[in-house]
Amino acid sequence: MYVGVNGIKLWYEKRGCGRPVVLLHGNGEDHGVFSSLATALEEEFELWLPDSRCHGNSTDTDEISYGAMTRDIAEFISACGIHKPILLGFSDGGIVGLMLAIEYPELLGGLIACGANTKPCGLKASFRIACEVKHCLTRDKLLGLMINSPDISLSGLGRISVPTLIVAGSRDLVRPEEIEKQVRYIPGAEKFIFEGETHDSYVSGCALLAPLVRRMAGAL
Repeated sequence: MYVGVNGIKLWYEKRGCGRPVVLLHGNGEDHGVFSSLATALEEEFELWLPDSRCHGNSTDTDEISYGAMTRDIAEFISACGIHKPILLGFSDGGIVGLMLAIEYPELLGGLIACGANTKPCGLKASFRIACEVKHCLTRDKLLGLMINSPDISLSGLGRISVPTLIVAGSRDLVRPEEIEKQVRYIPGAEKFIFEGETHDSYVSGCALLAPLVRRMAGAL
């Protein structure tokens, strides 16, 4: 299904019924990364799975920014009449989730930010350098998005007022110091680390996040 938001069309899938949960994928992916998780949750929750702009079946714009993606999802939630959803965002989706919680404080009911960074330096240097080299060769806008942004301030993190869970793998591409910073500066934030997991191994093709969604829902 499609919905018009922020001058573009976002494609989305809706599954299940119950408390609403928005699942927002990462850079270079689409909603399908959550297929196993959605199957595990759809009997308990109303799931909304959009494709971000320039991803999947959504509009491919010439330029992309986290600010535009944040406005897209804010308008998506409003246009679809989704009341106070839990937003689970992975990687870029987690960044958008943090920005939504900062800029639209009344929109979300809860936030689970997985593998998100607040600045490019929050990514491990080896990965960031590899992306910079590849971007020099390809000028890929999605790589450019990662190496030049986001720019979320400490004061911004301090304005987040919804219940927040910060998630990462112990072998994540996001630096441990970045995860600790988010937990320290977001009021009341909690942390969960998947031991032995990489940046996406606890997300793609599995349902390891299902207990965390249930935990968040039970706390609201």
